[in-house]
This record gives sequence, C-alpha cells and structure tokens, in this order.
Amino acid sequence: MATMDTESTPLTLESLPTDPLLLILSFLDYRDLINCCYVSRRLSQLSSHDPLWRRHCKKYWLISEEEKTQKNQCWKSLFIDTYSDVGRYIDHYAAIKKAWDDLKKYLEPRCPRMVLSLKEGAREEDLDAVEAQIGCKLPDDYRCSYRIHNGQKLVVPGLLGSMALSNHYRSEDLLDVDTAAGGFQQRQGLKYCLPLTFCIHTGLSQYIAVEAAEGRNKNEVFYQCPDQMARNPAAIDMFIIGATFTDWFTSYVNNVVSGGFPIIRDQIFRYVHDPECVATTGDITVSVSTSFLPELSSVHPPHYFFTYRIRIEMSKDALPEKACQLDSRYWRITNAKGDVEEVQGPGVVGEFPIISPGRVYEYTSCTTFSTTSGYMEGYYTFHFLYFKDKIFNVAIPRFHMACPTFRVSIARLGYLVTSVTVTLILRTIEW
Repeated sequence: MATMDTESTPLTLESLPTDPLLLILSFLDYRDLINCCYVSRRLSQLSSHDPLWRRHCKKYWLISEEEKTQKNQCWKSLFIDTYSDVGRYIDHYAAIKKAWDDLKKYLEPRCPRMVLSLKEGAREEDLDAVEAQIGCKLPDDYRCSYRIHNGQKLVVPGLLGSMALSNHYRSEDLLDVDTAAGGFQQRQGLKYCLPLTFCIHTGLSQYIAVEAAEGRNKNEVFYQCPDQMARNPAAIDMFIIGATFTDWFTSYVNNVVSGGFPIIRDQIFRYVHDPECVATTGDITVSVSTSFLPELSSVHPPHYFFTYRIRIEMSKDALPEKACQLDSRYWRITNAKGDVEEVQGPGVVGEFPIISPGRVYEYTSCTTFSTTSGYMEGYYTFHFLYFKDKIFNVAIPRFHMACPTFRVSIARLGYLVTSVTVTLILRTIEW
C-alpha cells in the first residue's frame, strides 16, 4: 500500500483566498491599512480595495454617499484628500463636525439669522498666524472647530445663548479667531487665557486656558469671577464650564438640539429643565427651568445668583368654567445649610394672570443663595372666574439650583497663606 504524504503545504498570505483576506482587512484601522501596503504586493492591492475605505471616510470625516457622488471620487481618494487638509485633527474632527452639523440643522428653521451669522472656516495659515501672535499653541480641537466655522459676526442674538431678566440681558457671540487673539490675556489673574465668547451688553466672556497657569488646567473653559474681597486685582476665581473645548462645545450643542435649552423669539435661552420638575393640580400643570448667572455671582463674598422660568398651563380638555386667576404666591426657600426663608405676596412679577383651557402663562424671576446650592418649592393661590369666592392652591414642584464647579484664585490662596504665616511668626515672637 502506498505511503501517503502527511506533510501539508505551509499557509501563506499569498495562498489565502481573496474574500477572507478582505474580511480581515475590513477590521483594520486606516493606519494598519496603510501599513499593509508595505508588506507585499498582494496586500498592497487588497488594502486599496475601495469599499474598505468607505467605513473610514464615514467614521473620521462624516462623508456621506451623496457627498461622494457629488465629488465623483473613490472612497480612498476622498479619505486621502481630506486627511491632507485636516489630518492633524483626525482625533477630534468627527465629534466637532457632527456637533456643528447638528446645531445648524436644528437652528436653520428656528433661528435662521443666527446660522447666517456664522463665518466660513479659517485657513491653517490663519491659525498658525494667531499662534505666532499670542506666543502659544492653540488646542487642536479648538483649531479643528475654527477650520469648520471661524466663529460668528458680532450680532445679537449670539450663538452661545442668551439670558433675559427685567433689568438684565446677556447674549454671547462665538468670537472669530482674530478677535479672540486681540483679547488674549497676559496679565496676572488671566494669564494665557483666550476668550471664546463675548457679550456686548455685559462684557462677559468665557475663556479657554491655552496653557496651565495660575491654578488652571490646560484647555479648561471657564467664566472669570473677580474676588471682591481680595486686595489683589489678580485674584480671579473661576466657574468651570468644560474640561476641554470639545467637552464645552459638544455639551452645549447637545443641550440645544435635544430641546434642553428653549428657543424663545429666535434666541437660545440657557435654562435647564428637569423632566421630573413638574407638578399637576387638577387641570393645571406647573413646570420649572433654572439657570445660573455667573456675571451676577461671586465666590468671595459667597453670592450665587439664579434665575428660573415657570410655565403654568391649563389642560385643553378642562371645562370652560375651570378658568381661573392667580391671586398670590407662597415660596419656601431652603439653602444648602438647611436655612429656610418663607415668602408670600400678591401675584407673580406684578401680574395676576388668567388661565383658561389650553392657555399657557410663563414668567421669569430670580433668587440668590449664600450657599452654592439650594431649592425652592411652594404654591399659587387661584380663584375661579365664575365662582370668585372659591379659591384653591396649585403646587409648585421643588426645583434645585446649584452653581458650576468653581476654583478659587491662587492669588487669594497665596494671600491667605502669607497672612497665616505672618500671624504664626508674630505669635511665636510674643511667646
């Protein structure tokens, strides 16, 4: 009987069928696909298989099928061309581009003037020139965003949201990179800080720290808050808004496009609504949204300013005879220490609104706390229009308010340490 050859032929890349190889390559990242080009002629040919690059174009550059058709290019060419333009931002581009696309899509039918105020993207050489001007490197995610849109024209309302009270108005524009560079800070207290936004009514800006200095982390976004109790003008506390530009920008966009920030009279109002902060009494529903105002707050002395927007709505299915008028309000206000203040008075913001089936009444008011957080709750007293002697109370749900994370100025900390040191020395001498 003939002896069979049990030795098998070694399996190599060259002997593998094409389909399994393409399947394997489909799991590789773009860097690995490029490296495959240098392994063998066959892998070089297979790694250039155009469908393999479709996933990478969508993942990193958000290129759609429609865009591909319009440009009349293969997927690999699209990937390479885009990489040659914005490749340094490949770790940030998809998140930033998606945020911009989502924001514009949401605002176009609601705030078209705001979308029209956006500027075209800056060029690489423009951003390089700004870095040379300020003597610092700009964060890559900041640069990436400004390649897409170079801020907006200085208009009202601003892209970064508005806030309005009876005697106070704020609307923040997203600064273009040249204007931001003109506001770059080298003075103590805000050293190496670049303004991101500006409000022409209040002068308020949000800053990004392009270098770690004076107790700030690199890339942090914050509102400045002058320490009113310090003798040193460089003592500036901070309300932290984001850990990075991406964190700051995408979280804001998410709040807008999810409906978390309401659109009122073509403006984005930065009120935050807790879906559970709703109370229904009979046919009347009361809901509350809140907002922290950094420009009217301070850490030293502790004074935290909040505004709240209340919506009072009667069900459209209510009987006509349920129409009623608000007579008075009662508030129970509790701070973080448990201190309670009770407030009672006629109407709301000087008005006595009438509520009828399907009607909505909204108003804005404010409060302050000496602690970083607190909550309010209470009730409204109404009377029926058809039975004026019959009154009833409508519950206001408990709503909480808390200021953002803050960091005190190192200038103040330094002053306190010096004061303590001097005191200890004097006590030692006396002893």
